[in-house]
Amino acid sequence: MPRRRTSAALSAPGGGPTGGSAHRPSHGLAYLTGSQDASNALRVQGGRLLRTVAGRSRAMMSLLAALTLARVVASLITPVMLAVAIDAGQDGAGLPAALAGLVAVLTVAALADAGEDLVGSYCGSRMTAWLRHRLVGRVLALGVPGQRRFPTGDVLSRLTESAAAPATFPILLLSGTAAVLTTAGAVIALATIDWLLALTLAVGMAPAVVLLRVFVVKASEPFARYQRCQAAIATRMLDARLGVRTIRAGGTAAREVGRILAPLPDLHQAGLRTWAAQRQVSWRLSLLAPLLQILVLSIAGVRLATGDITTGQLVAASSYTAMALGSASLFDTLVALLNCQVGAGRVGEILGTAPAVVPPARPAPLPDGPGHLRLRDVTVRMGDRTVLDHLDLTVPAGTSVAVVGASGTGKSVLVSLAGRLLDPDTGRIELDGVPIDTLALPELRRTVAYAFERPALLGATLHDMIAYARPEATRAEVREAARVASADDFVRALPSGYDTAPADAPMSGGELQRLGLARAALSAARVVVLDDATSSLDTATELRVTQALQRVLTGRTCLVVAHRPATAARADLVAWLDGGRLRALAPHTRLWPDPDYRAIFTPAPTSTPRPGRG
Repeated sequence: MPRRRTSAALSAPGGGPTGGSAHRPSHGLAYLTGSQDASNALRVQGGRLLRTVAGRSRAMMSLLAALTLARVVASLITPVMLAVAIDAGQDGAGLPAALAGLVAVLTVAALADAGEDLVGSYCGSRMTAWLRHRLVGRVLALGVPGQRRFPTGDVLSRLTESAAAPATFPILLLSGTAAVLTTAGAVIALATIDWLLALTLAVGMAPAVVLLRVFVVKASEPFARYQRCQAAIATRMLDARLGVRTIRAGGTAAREVGRILAPLPDLHQAGLRTWAAQRQVSWRLSLLAPLLQILVLSIAGVRLATGDITTGQLVAASSYTAMALGSASLFDTLVALLNCQVGAGRVGEILGTAPAVVPPARPAPLPDGPGHLRLRDVTVRMGDRTVLDHLDLTVPAGTSVAVVGASGTGKSVLVSLAGRLLDPDTGRIELDGVPIDTLALPELRRTVAYAFERPALLGATLHDMIAYARPEATRAEVREAARVASADDFVRALPSGYDTAPADAPMSGGELQRLGLARAALSAARVVVLDDATSSLDTATELRVTQALQRVLTGRTCLVVAHRPATAARADLVAWLDGGRLRALAPHTRLWPDPDYRAIFTPAPTSTPRPGRG
């Protein structure tokens, strides 16, 4: 009989916290609803992705299919061999041979069953590993726009739960296929015993097929909705974890709990709908199976009484009927496969999203140059808002330009364009006369270096973190870069010095920023971008670090997002952004008399902290 390869899908509708389209977790629950058509499309997309992944393991899938076929054939032959053995026992002739044949068939079935489990687990693990590798690569390729569309918690849920769905896919698929083949084989085998038995069984199983089809249609949308709600909760929880200091400082813990758990009612309703769909089909199948078995065996008993079948054939007919009806376990497999498809569809949503920055098909060479940067008629839109509006900016080679402006004027967006962390909607950006979208991305990354407000702790040690863009750098070069950024002293004071793991190094925000500046100083880039990279430094340290960087970065072009007048004053030029356009490009001393310019650096009134990222 086919095995009941049940799954945990019945214990939790939608499985674990798989991914979701929680794009704007603070804007109500509208994004959670999703239409039936969208859910069906998600399931179809997931099925397509699973077929693609399975196609990458054709050899393993072929072996798995062969083992499944061997098990099905052996299972179908077993009742025949059992009938032969029973009849041989009654006749008293050929019993040893019949028993030997029965043992051989049972042995083949057992070995094929064990092989299915082994090969299926290995094949599923390979599929999951490949999917996760692709998913991580695509998340990184999506860049900043992808981070806005797919929040961190959402991506983590897709990476952990949704991408793990294919681990069970090979076994589930072949288990379902085996159930269908077993049912078809059982009906055919019954026909060889008595055509009336086969006809009765076939007609009686037609309602089961209809019930399974109805379940797939009804359950797709609540399955997808359930997973979206789980992802929304995971995303909000991660946001709260990152902003725990702000939440505690604002005394808003209770309100934050409510925000995190806001999708729970929707999750509850989706779970109830999933269970309702399962219940409606499950009890009907549970009732249909024994009634159909009683009907077939009653007819078989009549045929035995009339002498149309033998005792052994009656036993075989009973076994084949049980086999066919045992495929009602296909419902459990179908539930698990549907959950698997929806989870794979969540992964497919990210894999199907076009990267924010597309590498050129035929990269152009970048000639040697001093780092002359030019933005021509650049427009950047984010949603319905135009951040940069037909902006023109020329950054002379070897100069430092401070980018200033009121909050929300697009300072970070502008500097992100220089290294293609973002691409403009329209316009052109040139580096030493070459459009940067024609350059190979690895070459552009070596040419334009960044230091951010919160540098990422990448690398196994602090040495690796500073040398992240130049892994071949020597310890002496790394120490010199750290010394320039005033980071050498506190790094060497750690127990393991530069060999300290970042997670084991207690650092303030300013110390972390100095490591990021050291990483930028170590690079051989001709353009260096400091995106609010000194905001956590006190005035004296910022002055000392900036003066040292000026010596190191002499001859390089430097863009600095500035929030302090002293930072803007130390730059050669100031690019003043206002309303998405360049209001002025001039030295700080020339702009300072303008009261509108001075107002940029006036601190805003202190407001009550809001929950969110700290």
